[in-house]
Amino acid sequence: MNVIDLHCDALLKLSEAKGKLRFADASELDTNKERLQKGKVKVQAFAIFVEPYIQSDQKFQEVLTQIDYFYSEVLGKNQEMKHIRCWSDLNTLKDGEIGAFLTLEGVDPIGNDLTKLRILYQLGVLSVGLTWNQANLAADGVGEPRAGGLTELGKEIVKLNNQYKVFTDVSHLSEKGFWDVMELADFPIASHSNSKTICNHRRNLTDEQAKALFQKGGLIHVVYNPPFIKEQGKASIDDLIKHIDHFCLLGGIKQIGLGSDFDGIYDKVKGLEDASQSQNLIIKLLKYYNEAEVRGFASENFLSHLPK
Repeated sequence: MNVIDLHCDALLKLSEAKGKLRFADASELDTNKERLQKGKVKVQAFAIFVEPYIQSDQKFQEVLTQIDYFYSEVLGKNQEMKHIRCWSDLNTLKDGEIGAFLTLEGVDPIGNDLTKLRILYQLGVLSVGLTWNQANLAADGVGEPRAGGLTELGKEIVKLNNQYKVFTDVSHLSEKGFWDVMELADFPIASHSNSKTICNHRRNLTDEQAKALFQKGGLIHVVYNPPFIKEQGKASIDDLIKHIDHFCLLGGIKQIGLGSDFDGIYDKVKGLEDASQSQNLIIKLLKYYNEAEVRGFASENFLSHLPK
Protein backbone atom coordinates (compact mmCIF):
# COMPACT_ATOMS: atom_id res chain seq x y z
CA MET A 1 0.00 0.00 0.00
CA ASN A 2 1.07 3.60 -0.54
CA VAL A 3 3.26 5.25 2.11
CA ILE A 4 3.63 8.88 3.15
CA ASP A 5 6.98 9.61 4.81
CA LEU A 6 7.22 12.86 6.77
CA HIS A 7 10.99 13.15 7.10
CA CYS A 8 14.17 12.56 5.12
CA ASP A 9 17.47 14.43 4.77
CA ALA A 10 18.18 13.83 1.08
CA LEU A 11 18.54 17.57 0.41
CA LEU A 12 21.40 17.80 2.91
CA LYS A 13 23.21 14.95 1.15
CA LEU A 14 22.60 16.53 -2.27
CA SER A 15 23.96 19.85 -1.03
CA GLU A 16 27.03 18.31 0.59
CA ALA A 17 27.79 16.39 -2.62
CA LYS A 18 27.75 19.67 -4.60
CA GLY A 19 25.96 18.26 -7.62
CA LYS A 20 27.73 14.91 -7.78
CA LEU A 21 24.70 12.81 -6.78
CA ARG A 22 21.76 11.97 -9.03
CA PHE A 23 18.49 11.90 -7.15
CA ALA A 24 17.16 9.38 -9.63
CA ASP A 25 19.41 6.51 -8.62
CA ALA A 26 22.38 7.53 -6.44
CA SER A 27 23.17 4.62 -4.14
CA GLU A 28 24.26 7.10 -1.47
CA LEU A 29 20.63 8.29 -1.11
CA ASP A 30 18.28 6.16 1.01
CA THR A 31 15.40 8.03 -0.60
CA ASN A 32 16.40 8.23 -4.26
CA LYS A 33 13.60 8.03 -6.82
CA GLU A 34 14.15 4.35 -7.63
CA ARG A 35 13.97 3.40 -3.95
CA LEU A 36 10.87 5.51 -3.34
CA GLN A 37 9.19 3.82 -6.29
CA LYS A 38 10.14 0.32 -5.16
CA GLY A 39 8.92 1.01 -1.61
CA LYS A 40 5.63 2.50 -2.88
CA VAL A 41 6.33 5.80 -1.15
CA LYS A 42 3.62 7.99 -2.64
CA VAL A 43 4.57 11.20 -0.83
CA GLN A 44 7.97 12.16 0.58
CA ALA A 45 8.69 15.19 2.76
CA PHE A 46 12.13 16.68 2.15
CA ALA A 47 13.62 18.44 5.16
CA ILE A 48 15.81 21.51 4.87
CA PHE A 49 18.42 21.11 7.59
CA VAL A 50 21.42 23.38 8.11
CA GLU A 51 24.29 22.01 10.18
CA PRO A 52 24.93 23.97 13.42
CA TYR A 53 28.59 24.54 12.55
CA ILE A 54 27.73 26.72 9.53
CA GLN A 55 28.28 30.40 10.25
CA SER A 56 25.12 32.34 11.06
CA ASP A 57 25.45 34.72 8.12
CA GLN A 58 25.73 31.78 5.71
CA LYS A 59 22.82 29.66 6.98
CA PHE A 60 20.03 31.17 4.91
CA GLN A 61 22.16 30.77 1.77
CA GLU A 62 22.46 27.06 2.63
CA VAL A 63 18.66 26.88 2.93
CA LEU A 64 18.33 28.38 -0.56
CA THR A 65 20.96 25.99 -1.90
CA GLN A 66 19.03 22.98 -0.62
CA ILE A 67 15.79 24.36 -2.06
CA ASP A 68 17.58 24.83 -5.38
CA TYR A 69 18.56 21.15 -5.36
CA PHE A 70 14.95 20.28 -4.59
CA TYR A 71 13.73 22.22 -7.62
CA SER A 72 16.57 21.38 -10.02
CA GLU A 73 17.63 17.83 -9.10
CA VAL A 74 14.60 16.23 -7.38
CA LEU A 75 11.80 17.83 -9.39
CA GLY A 76 13.57 19.14 -12.48
CA LYS A 77 15.19 15.89 -13.60
CA ASN A 78 12.46 13.43 -12.61
CA GLN A 79 9.07 13.87 -14.22
CA GLU A 80 7.52 11.38 -11.79
CA MET A 81 8.29 13.70 -8.86
CA LYS A 82 5.48 16.24 -8.41
CA HIS A 83 5.76 19.29 -6.19
CA ILE A 84 3.20 19.51 -3.40
CA ARG A 85 3.13 23.28 -2.96
CA CYS A 86 -0.15 23.34 -1.00
CA TRP A 87 -2.15 20.60 0.67
CA SER A 88 -4.79 20.42 -2.07
CA ASP A 89 -2.07 19.29 -4.51
CA LEU A 90 -2.13 15.91 -2.75
CA ASN A 91 -5.53 15.34 -4.37
CA THR A 92 -4.12 15.68 -7.90
CA LEU A 93 -1.40 13.02 -7.77
CA LYS A 94 -1.76 10.45 -10.53
CA ASP A 95 -0.72 6.81 -10.65
CA GLY A 96 3.04 6.59 -10.98
CA GLU A 97 3.64 10.04 -9.53
CA ILE A 98 5.36 10.75 -6.21
CA GLY A 99 4.45 13.88 -4.30
CA ALA A 100 7.33 15.86 -2.79
CA PHE A 101 7.13 18.75 -0.35
CA LEU A 102 9.52 20.85 1.69
CA THR A 103 9.84 21.09 5.47
CA LEU A 104 12.15 23.24 7.60
CA GLU A 105 14.03 21.55 10.45
CA GLY A 106 14.97 24.43 12.73
CA VAL A 107 14.42 28.16 12.15
CA ASP A 108 17.90 29.37 13.10
CA PRO A 109 18.72 30.15 9.41
CA ILE A 110 16.13 32.95 9.41
CA GLY A 111 17.60 34.65 12.50
CA ASN A 112 14.89 37.04 13.66
CA ASP A 113 13.75 37.93 10.12
CA LEU A 114 10.18 36.75 9.59
CA THR A 115 10.33 37.99 5.99
CA LYS A 116 12.68 35.08 5.31
CA LEU A 117 10.13 32.68 6.77
CA ARG A 118 7.38 34.11 4.57
CA ILE A 119 9.67 33.63 1.56
CA LEU A 120 10.09 29.98 2.54
CA TYR A 121 6.32 29.54 2.71
CA GLN A 122 6.11 30.95 -0.82
CA LEU A 123 8.77 28.50 -1.97
CA GLY A 124 6.65 25.64 -0.65
CA VAL A 125 7.64 24.90 2.96
CA LEU A 126 4.62 23.16 4.54
CA SER A 127 5.97 22.19 7.98
CA VAL A 128 8.27 24.13 10.30
CA GLY A 129 10.17 22.77 13.29
CA LEU A 130 11.36 25.54 15.59
CA THR A 131 14.64 23.87 16.53
CA TRP A 132 17.04 21.06 15.92
CA ASN A 133 18.75 19.88 19.14
CA GLN A 134 20.41 23.17 20.00
CA ALA A 135 18.91 26.51 21.03
CA ASN A 136 18.18 29.36 18.65
CA LEU A 137 16.37 32.69 18.79
CA ALA A 138 12.96 30.97 18.73
CA ALA A 139 13.27 28.20 21.33
CA ASP A 140 15.48 25.62 23.01
CA GLY A 141 16.03 22.18 21.51
CA VAL A 142 16.26 18.94 23.46
CA GLY A 143 20.05 19.29 23.69
CA GLU A 144 20.06 22.73 25.34
CA PRO A 145 20.73 22.31 29.10
CA ARG A 146 18.76 25.47 29.86
CA ALA A 147 15.62 23.63 28.65
CA GLY A 148 13.68 26.83 28.06
CA GLY A 149 10.49 27.26 26.09
CA LEU A 150 9.51 29.51 23.21
CA THR A 151 10.69 33.09 22.96
CA GLU A 152 8.38 35.83 21.74
CA LEU A 153 9.87 35.26 18.28
CA GLY A 154 9.07 31.56 18.55
CA LYS A 155 5.49 32.36 19.43
CA GLU A 156 5.21 34.66 16.41
CA ILE A 157 6.49 31.86 14.19
CA VAL A 158 3.83 29.44 15.47
CA LYS A 159 1.15 32.06 14.80
CA LEU A 160 2.49 32.53 11.26
CA ASN A 161 2.42 28.76 10.73
CA ASN A 162 -1.24 28.81 11.75
CA GLN A 163 -1.96 31.67 9.37
CA TYR A 164 -0.28 29.92 6.43
CA LYS A 165 -1.85 26.49 7.20
CA VAL A 166 1.58 25.04 7.97
CA PHE A 167 2.39 22.33 10.54
CA THR A 168 4.41 23.25 13.62
CA ASP A 169 6.77 20.32 14.19
CA VAL A 170 7.69 19.49 17.80
CA SER A 171 10.34 16.84 17.05
CA HIS A 172 13.68 18.07 18.50
CA LEU A 173 11.96 20.70 20.67
CA SER A 174 12.56 21.01 24.43
CA GLU A 175 9.75 19.75 26.63
CA LYS A 176 8.87 23.24 27.83
CA GLY A 177 8.89 24.41 24.24
CA PHE A 178 6.55 21.55 23.37
CA TRP A 179 3.98 22.71 25.90
CA ASP A 180 4.26 26.29 24.64
CA VAL A 181 3.55 25.03 21.13
CA MET A 182 0.55 23.07 22.34
CA GLU A 183 -0.97 26.26 23.67
CA LEU A 184 -0.53 28.14 20.40
CA ALA A 185 -0.40 25.77 17.43
CA ASP A 186 -3.45 24.94 15.35
CA PHE A 187 -1.55 22.20 13.48
CA PRO A 188 0.98 20.45 15.75
CA ILE A 189 2.90 17.41 14.54
CA ALA A 190 5.85 15.27 15.58
CA SER A 191 7.34 14.40 12.19
CA HIS A 192 9.89 11.85 13.46
CA SER A 193 9.62 10.88 17.13
CA ASN A 194 8.97 7.73 19.17
CA SER A 195 7.75 6.89 22.69
CA LYS A 196 9.99 7.71 25.64
CA THR A 197 8.18 5.03 27.67
CA ILE A 198 9.41 2.35 25.26
CA CYS A 199 12.86 3.91 24.68
CA ASN A 200 14.12 6.51 27.12
CA HIS A 201 15.84 8.86 24.68
CA ARG A 202 15.71 12.66 24.89
CA ARG A 203 14.31 12.85 21.34
CA ASN A 204 11.26 10.77 22.19
CA LEU A 205 7.90 11.89 23.60
CA THR A 206 6.50 11.25 27.05
CA ASP A 207 3.03 9.74 27.39
CA GLU A 208 1.74 13.14 28.53
CA GLN A 209 3.11 14.78 25.39
CA ALA A 210 1.70 12.08 23.13
CA LYS A 211 -1.75 12.28 24.72
CA ALA A 212 -1.75 16.07 24.43
CA LEU A 213 -0.93 15.82 20.72
CA PHE A 214 -3.69 13.30 20.13
CA GLN A 215 -6.23 15.33 22.09
CA LYS A 216 -5.44 18.39 19.98
CA GLY A 217 -5.78 16.49 16.70
CA GLY A 218 -2.03 16.34 16.14
CA LEU A 219 0.01 13.56 14.58
CA ILE A 220 3.00 11.48 15.66
CA HIS A 221 5.10 9.92 12.90
CA VAL A 222 7.36 7.18 14.21
CA VAL A 223 11.04 7.34 13.27
CA TYR A 224 13.26 4.47 12.07
CA ASN A 225 16.44 5.55 13.89
CA PRO A 226 17.58 2.61 16.09
CA PRO A 227 18.76 4.74 19.08
CA PHE A 228 15.21 6.14 19.28
CA ILE A 229 13.67 2.65 19.01
CA LYS A 230 15.62 0.49 21.46
CA GLU A 231 18.00 1.42 24.24
CA GLN A 232 20.40 -1.48 23.72
CA GLY A 233 21.12 -3.98 20.96
CA LYS A 234 20.01 -4.14 17.35
CA ALA A 235 16.57 -2.71 16.58
CA SER A 236 14.09 -4.77 14.56
CA ILE A 237 10.87 -3.87 12.79
CA ASP A 238 9.01 -5.52 15.68
CA ASP A 239 10.81 -3.15 18.06
CA LEU A 240 9.59 -0.19 16.02
CA ILE A 241 6.05 -1.56 16.07
CA LYS A 242 6.17 -1.53 19.89
CA HIS A 243 6.14 2.27 19.67
CA ILE A 244 3.09 2.20 17.41
CA ASP A 245 1.40 -0.23 19.83
CA HIS A 246 2.08 2.10 22.74
CA PHE A 247 0.79 5.18 20.94
CA CYS A 248 -2.36 3.22 20.05
CA LEU A 249 -2.87 2.42 23.75
CA LEU A 250 -2.73 6.17 24.41
CA GLY A 251 -5.59 6.77 21.97
CA GLY A 252 -3.68 7.64 18.81
CA ILE A 253 -4.57 4.82 16.44
CA LYS A 254 -5.93 7.31 13.89
CA GLN A 255 -3.12 9.83 14.42
CA ILE A 256 0.02 7.74 13.89
CA GLY A 257 2.15 7.96 10.74
CA LEU A 258 5.66 7.28 9.45
CA GLY A 259 8.71 9.57 9.48
CA SER A 260 11.73 7.50 8.48
CA ASP A 261 14.58 10.04 8.89
CA PHE A 262 16.30 8.25 5.99
CA ASP A 263 19.48 9.99 4.82
CA GLY A 264 19.78 11.50 8.29
CA ILE A 265 20.52 8.23 10.12
CA TYR A 266 23.50 5.93 9.85
CA ASP A 267 22.47 2.94 11.94
CA LYS A 268 19.49 1.14 10.38
CA VAL A 269 16.71 -1.25 11.35
CA LYS A 270 17.30 -4.64 9.74
CA GLY A 271 14.97 -4.96 6.77
CA LEU A 272 14.26 -1.23 6.81
CA GLU A 273 17.58 0.14 5.55
CA ASP A 274 16.22 2.46 2.86
CA ALA A 275 12.97 3.60 1.24
CA SER A 276 12.85 0.58 -1.09
CA GLN A 277 12.11 -1.61 1.94
CA SER A 278 9.16 0.41 3.20
CA GLN A 279 6.71 -2.39 2.42
CA ASN A 280 8.53 -4.68 4.85
CA LEU A 281 7.12 -2.52 7.64
CA ILE A 282 3.66 -2.59 6.09
CA ILE A 283 3.71 -6.39 5.74
CA LYS A 284 4.75 -6.79 9.38
CA LEU A 285 2.10 -4.33 10.57
CA LEU A 286 -0.59 -6.36 8.79
CA LYS A 287 0.21 -9.26 11.14
CA TYR A 288 -0.92 -7.18 14.11
CA TYR A 289 -3.48 -4.70 12.73
CA ASN A 290 -6.30 -4.85 10.23
CA GLU A 291 -5.91 -3.40 6.73
CA ALA A 292 -7.81 -0.18 7.47
CA GLU A 293 -5.63 0.53 10.50
CA VAL A 294 -2.42 -0.11 8.57
CA ARG A 295 -3.57 2.11 5.71
CA GLY A 296 -4.06 4.75 8.36
CA PHE A 297 -0.49 4.41 9.62
CA ALA A 298 0.88 4.28 6.05
CA SER A 299 -0.85 7.39 4.72
CA GLU A 300 -4.51 7.94 5.49
CA ASN A 301 -4.15 9.26 9.06
CA PHE A 302 -1.96 12.03 7.69
CA LEU A 303 -4.38 12.80 4.86
CA SER A 304 -7.22 13.01 7.40
CA HIS A 305 -5.44 15.59 9.54
CA LEU A 306 -4.18 18.16 7.05
CA PRO A 307 -4.30 21.85 7.98
CA LYS A 308 -7.54 23.48 6.86
